[in-house]
Amino acid sequence: MKKNKNFKKIINFIKSIYTPNPKSKPLNPIIPLHEPVFIGNEKKYVCDTIESTFVSSVGEYVNRVEEWIGDFTGAKYAIATVNGTSALHIALILVGVDENSEVITQPLTFVATVNAINYTGAKPVFIDVDLDTLGLSPDSLKLFLEQNCEIKNNQCINKKTGKIIKACVPMHTFGHPCKIVEIKEICDEWNIVLIEDAAESLGSFYKNKHTGTFGKIGVFSFNGNKIVTSGGGGIIVTDDEELAKRAKHLTTTAKVSHKWEYFHDEIGYNYRMPNINAALLLAQLENLDKFLKIKRDLAFKYKEFFESLGIKFVNEPQYAKSNFWLNAIMFDNKEERDEFLEYSNNNDVMTRPIWRLMNKLPMYKSCQRDSLKNADYLEERVVNIPSGVLL
Repeated sequence: MKKNKNFKKIINFIKSIYTPNPKSKPLNPIIPLHEPVFIGNEKKYVCDTIESTFVSSVGEYVNRVEEWIGDFTGAKYAIATVNGTSALHIALILVGVDENSEVITQPLTFVATVNAINYTGAKPVFIDVDLDTLGLSPDSLKLFLEQNCEIKNNQCINKKTGKIIKACVPMHTFGHPCKIVEIKEICDEWNIVLIEDAAESLGSFYKNKHTGTFGKIGVFSFNGNKIVTSGGGGIIVTDDEELAKRAKHLTTTAKVSHKWEYFHDEIGYNYRMPNINAALLLAQLENLDKFLKIKRDLAFKYKEFFESLGIKFVNEPQYAKSNFWLNAIMFDNKEERDEFLEYSNNNDVMTRPIWRLMNKLPMYKSCQRDSLKNADYLEERVVNIPSGVLL
């Protein structure tokens, strides 16, 4: 009964935030997890692309988005793509990941991270996460490499499979930066290329440096549920000029530039962001600072409230400034988590469990992994709660 009283308090608190005037009737009777907000120049810019007829992958807005993201994150180059998955797929190809490779990543992530690895023919290796960041654990990474790998010909070789561990892809979970500096030091020591899955962390910083800019390449997502959206969209960031040029080439079907001839010099991908999507995104980016402030204020309200109930709120890690893309709470066990999920969703407040661990999905269950003790613990306890921008 005590649990149910807390559940009711939680639901009433969330409803009080998202429907501050109890006499007003919300447009959507269900409080969503994270819906997009359009309060700027979205219609104006989209209409501009329609009037110009430049709605596909060439246009002013694509260029402006790339410049904006480069300036905001501090990356020298940015290449806009159709979604975050395609951005990660190309990033892996750029560093030479193929069927003879393996890629270290975390099991606690959205499936797109691991699918992108699989697209290259490489196999993922799952390493545990930290409880405080929900991201890849540098201690677990170091231990796995010391126990299972060796350096041969300047390459990290998995002694169990004989394959090259070419890359490491940590993910900044819910926008909370993982211990990316420590991870980079380990990757450098073992000659492993670091690629950051920063899909959820636009506006997040670790030790005053933007996520996605620590590794060789970083990728972001602008899916409809992200902090800013282009409907669908992603972007690759890097400081490496040659990688940037090749990324733009590969994502534009590897077409050699010419006024009229069609010649493609390698297998390419139709992955460039359309101008009409970039127009929507640019208008969203113009309000990013406002969105970040609102979401930060919301997170601190949640933190204070849940601490008063003795429920753990997932806060930004040490040395990090998070965008608080999705707020999360943690229950004592799976049974309590499941009870809350049922109660909240039956009472018009959308909540979701954290993702099913990747090693528990049928296509990845045979992949090499460590104990994944922390990932298992979090999978059974973490719940996401409404986190959309409050107007």
